[in-house]
Amino acid sequence: MSSSTFSQQIIEVIKRIPKGKVATYGQIATIAGNHRAARQVVRVLHSWSKKEGLPWHRVINGKGEISLKPGRGFELQKSLLEAEGVTPNQEGTVDLRIYLWQPTE
Repeated sequence: MSSSTFSQQIIEVIKRIPKGKVATYGQIATIAGNHRAARQVVRVLHSWSKKEGLPWHRVINGKGEISLKPGRGFELQKSLLEAEGVTPNQEGTVDLRIYLWQPTE
């Protein structure tokens, strides 16, 4: 699988995350075909979110945390999640038992 093909797979997976759910970088990489490519997911999000209209705010780290720092996107991501019914705590941690997307949905 070429890098561009894999990037396209990542984009397609991210587009499938429904409102009110989150997915982790590693989960997206696994579904796209390479369980070791979480950093590639980050690169795709950074490079393609605006152009592809990706729901970037639904992607969090494996601990269930918003990875963006306060003042650098944290507040926006938290508010976008809250607007969809996902309730991160004050530190930006989401309960994965409740909100983690299961691709069979």
